[in-house]
Amino acid sequence: MKRVYVIVLLVVAAIGLLGLAIAEHPGYVLIAYSSFRYQSSFWAALAVVALIWLAVWGIKVLIELVAASSGVVNPWSRRNRSRRVQIAIEQGQMDLAEGRWASAQRHLHRAAEAERQPLLYYLGAARAANELGHYEECDSLLERALERQPQAELAVALSHAQLQTDRGDTDGALTTLQAMHERHPHSVQVLRQLQRLHQQRGDWSALIRLLPELRKDKVLPPAELVELERRAWGENLTLAGRREEDGAIGLQSLDRAWQQLTSAQRQEPQLVLAYADQLRQLGAEVQAEEVLRSALKRKYDSHLARLYGLLRGADPSRQLQAAEHWLKDHPDDPSLLLTLGRLCLQNSLWGKARDYLESSLRVQRNPEACAELARLLAQLGDTERSNQLFQEGLGMLDERLLAAPLPVPARV
Repeated sequence: MKRVYVIVLLVVAAIGLLGLAIAEHPGYVLIAYSSFRYQSSFWAALAVVALIWLAVWGIKVLIELVAASSGVVNPWSRRNRSRRVQIAIEQGQMDLAEGRWASAQRHLHRAAEAERQPLLYYLGAARAANELGHYEECDSLLERALERQPQAELAVALSHAQLQTDRGDTDGALTTLQAMHERHPHSVQVLRQLQRLHQQRGDWSALIRLLPELRKDKVLPPAELVELERRAWGENLTLAGRREEDGAIGLQSLDRAWQQLTSAQRQEPQLVLAYADQLRQLGAEVQAEEVLRSALKRKYDSHLARLYGLLRGADPSRQLQAAEHWLKDHPDDPSLLLTLGRLCLQNSLWGKARDYLESSLRVQRNPEACAELARLLAQLGDTERSNQLFQEGLGMLDERLLAAPLPVPARV
């Protein structure tokens, strides 16, 4: 409160001093120019200048207020344009996430045309157009994105390849990715998409050629890369055996694919299994039996043992002896017991075959063992047990049959 009194006192004193100054020294101002002549006291002229300054300042403030209000009201003002673009971005992104493709394309295209960095909005609009099946519009939007941001060539190309893959144009996607691979040979994302595309197309030879680059640039974790490599070579062996209908030519192709493997790879059970199975399908069962017997001597594998029972080698009794030798170390392997039952059937040892098959079923209920034992029992005259096993095996082949509706018997 004291502060207010002090300020008022100072103001009154200043006014008083100003009044004394005006009364004592009024001054004189004369402005003459051509026929114009103005004269007054100094203090009156100073008051006129102050009034003119206040008038100019007031006009300036009024103009700024009018301009600001017109920016709010005028739909074409910069402020309103920016607001509309922001709304388009938010709505377009929401539409894209929720699958409203037409609305997403419209809003994101509008946002892309207005923004200085439009890449993400063009890519979103292109995806929406692709989902709608408007492939020409999709490609046009990507071209427009490249025109606006030429430095984003790789990002645009990767998106284009993915959209081509989504629409089923794997040939186009391959062309796009190969072009980018030439320009950006160490791009992890290009290599990753190429790997997935080769897998989708079933082009295992191309994937095998890509494997060294995947390893060098560490595109995949080591364990995943090892599994991919094993699968690629296995699938390549399968395809090699099917390239020609002529068995001899198929065997030559299969052997060439097998020789392409390293010595370590030729000892991997999964690859040995693929090779031996193709030999079996091409009629080279004797060769397949030798390959499997050598592999099982090195390292036992249940899957290899199961396939061994499907082969008829040069000497079935020798096969049986080899399998019984493995049984000493793996007495509870249901696949090996099934194989022993099958080998006994090849050697016409009906009683032993029945024992081995029943032992396999005691360890694990298996549709193959059910079928083999049912077939044997039918020949031995035990039709009731045979029918039961056939029914059990059929149910295990596809448990979905049990849930499927069945027709109601017609009433007579």
